[in-house]
Amino acid sequence: MTATADKIRKGRKYDQVLDGARTVFMKDGFEGASVDDIAKTAGVSKATLYSYFPDKRLLFAEVAKTECIRQADNALEVVADDASPAEVLYAAGSKMIEFFTSEFGLSMYRICTAESGRFPELGQRFYKSGPLLVRERLVDYFHKAVAKGQLGITDFDLAADQFAELCKASFFPSLLCGLETDFTREEIDRVLNGAVEMFMARHGV
Repeated sequence: MTATADKIRKGRKYDQVLDGARTVFMKDGFEGASVDDIAKTAGVSKATLYSYFPDKRLLFAEVAKTECIRQADNALEVVADDASPAEVLYAAGSKMIEFFTSEFGLSMYRICTAESGRFPELGQRFYKSGPLLVRERLVDYFHKAVAKGQLGITDFDLAADQFAELCKASFFPSLLCGLETDFTREEIDRVLNGAVEMFMARHGV
């Protein structure tokens, strides 16, 4: 596949191709995923695959977008409606950490940011389906919590961005530099509990 900014074509086998690509990307990452494996797993010909996605980067970005939306939708649905802000933030943060420490999540970040200079569309797709989507989901919840008198927030966008960054403390630098790739539940809870406690100390009511 060659680099192109062509728009993605939708069709009756679009979801089939996307599901197959997700399986292969999740297993092998971006570099390890071959067009042959993706076509075979999706149950389509290479010609069909190329007709939908003439560039593997575009296919990866589309899979990443779909996965980010799924993760964001799930992040705040795992808690009860009457859960406290700390419980909601812990659940949301846990999902975020689970995703960006996964091989697929890390591959998505690396390829989209590395190629965004040459292919701006990739960077834009990544931002809209990743960081921006996380912010929107958190801001939506924050507004509801503030209306209930549970949180005190004036700059909602900043609060959402800060919580997301707090959840990356210790993890992300190590991941990007290849120092560590696996983290224990204790290590995750240490960072996550610290993020929730710091956020609540600033915005809790």
